[in-house]
Amino acid sequence: MYKICMSINKLFKLPVHPFNLNNEGKKTYAQWQYEKGIDTIKFYLKHNTVDQMFQDKVVLDIGCGAGGKTVFYASKGVKKIVGIEILEKYREEAENLARDYNLDDKFEFVVGDASNMPFENNSFDTIIMNDAMEHVDEPEKVLDECYRLLKKDGKLYLNFPPYNHPYGAHLSDAIGIPWVHVFFSEKTLIKSYKELVKNLPDGKERIDFRIGKKEDGREYFSYINKMSIKRANRILANSKFTVEYYSEEPLRSIFKYPARVPFLKEFLVKMVVCVLKK
Repeated sequence: MYKICMSINKLFKLPVHPFNLNNEGKKTYAQWQYEKGIDTIKFYLKHNTVDQMFQDKVVLDIGCGAGGKTVFYASKGVKKIVGIEILEKYREEAENLARDYNLDDKFEFVVGDASNMPFENNSFDTIIMNDAMEHVDEPEKVLDECYRLLKKDGKLYLNFPPYNHPYGAHLSDAIGIPWVHVFFSEKTLIKSYKELVKNLPDGKERIDFRIGKKEDGREYFSYINKMSIKRANRILANSKFTVEYYSEEPLRSIFKYPARVPFLKEFLVKMVVCVLKK
């Protein structure tokens, strides 16, 4: 199956990916994030305005990566914004970008685990959690932490692509086959991914970032928790939050009605969008 996967992959053009743009010297990860900033909140804008989200708010951005989107949010009138990220390596890039846009007085980069964050209770007006729900090991604990950190009537803006999204395996920096994780085993995908990135300048870094080992020595994709819509809805129902807004955005308008069918929606929804209120 490995050879089949590798052969089929040659037929598909890779989607634009920040890791590859960075390797090609076209733009940094932070700059790419900044330019995509409005896209990360566009679905929330069906319910709230930019000013309602950011103006004069103390904001937390969970899973900020290289901080590009966080700096973009900082430009929208925040009182202060903190980006929390588990990887220390992004600190310098994030802080440099904030200085470039003269927003370093409003921006802070913090290294930490979203399930146990180093902030006082009731610290934030707004929390943003874009494309992070599918990565955290303990999503229930992360939501509990968000509830603790929000002020009364504060809001958590949360979105994520469900696991069975065409690129829900998050391997599109090297594997361009849509729904590849539906057709091939994790073992096959790990072998294919390793082969495809091993000679890249950041190949080892990508492998270490995505692939871990279980106690029995088996390799697995440790950077993703395979979050489904069904599982997310169960977690939300059991959380302390009030669901103020909820939407399942279809891949294309033609999938609007099929994407409402319980089984099919897992494959045809590109983004689950929630606004949760304390």
